[in-house]
Amino acid sequence: MLMNDFFSPQLKTEDLGRISVLGLAHIGDGVYELLVRTMLCSTGHQAIGDLHKSTVRYVNATAQARSMERLLPLLTEEELAAYKRGRNAKVHGVPPRASTADYHSATGLEALFGWLYLLGRKERIAELFAVAMEG
Repeated sequence: MLMNDFFSPQLKTEDLGRISVLGLAHIGDGVYELLVRTMLCSTGHQAIGDLHKSTVRYVNATAQARSMERLLPLLTEEELAAYKRGRNAKVHGVPPRASTADYHSATGLEALFGWLYLLGRKERIAELFAVAMEG
């Protein structure tokens, strides 16, 4: 699993099995937040404080859990398995403003985005992200 292009990874599915589910969620959290930040910046100029507040509205467990509800009917069996693997992961704590269910669902969303990113499935990420932002 030697990789040189960290901007456009294209791992094999069997390689992803060697990455912990929380590792996938860690990567997916970064991917999802980068997409949100890019979306917000592309809509025009905002003060940095406003950009941060806007980002937090999208990148939190409750918002991500609502986004995941919209995505579930669209997932393939493979994608659903990646989501469930993340959702069922043992986490070490839940933020005070999130329910346990929302936090697990958000972790599943992040694992799914990490999984797709590492497989190099950018088009699928874009499709799912567009639906996630509809709400």
